[in-house]
Amino acid sequence: MPEFSIGEAERLTGLKAHVLRYWEEVVPFIRPRKDDQGRRYYRTRDIELIRRVKHLVQVKKYTLEGAGERLIAELTDVKAQSARQELNEIRAELMRLYTIVRKERSQGETHTP
Repeated sequence: MPEFSIGEAERLTGLKAHVLRYWEEVVPFIRPRKDDQGRRYYRTRDIELIRRVKHLVQVKKYTLEGAGERLIAELTDVKAQSARQELNEIRAELMRLYTIVRKERSQGETHTP
């Protein structure tokens, strides 16, 4: 997974380094990896989140805190939808297995002397 220095993150997001560092303090899920010397390395996901925050702040006129809250709500909703989908898939698999077991039981009962 590619990582980007703060200079590269500046170019990719159109934000200055001091703005990126400030946003890290205010928006809790923007957390670039830091090496032993404290240099920041942004992942693709970090860049995407920063761009989303930038859009909410500059285009939709959210405050930075409001943009953070909005993204938390969006991310929570995405996780909930993913969990629901996974549960539905598990439920379908359980029903499939249950049907097989019932069918085998009913066939076993008819073949018993």
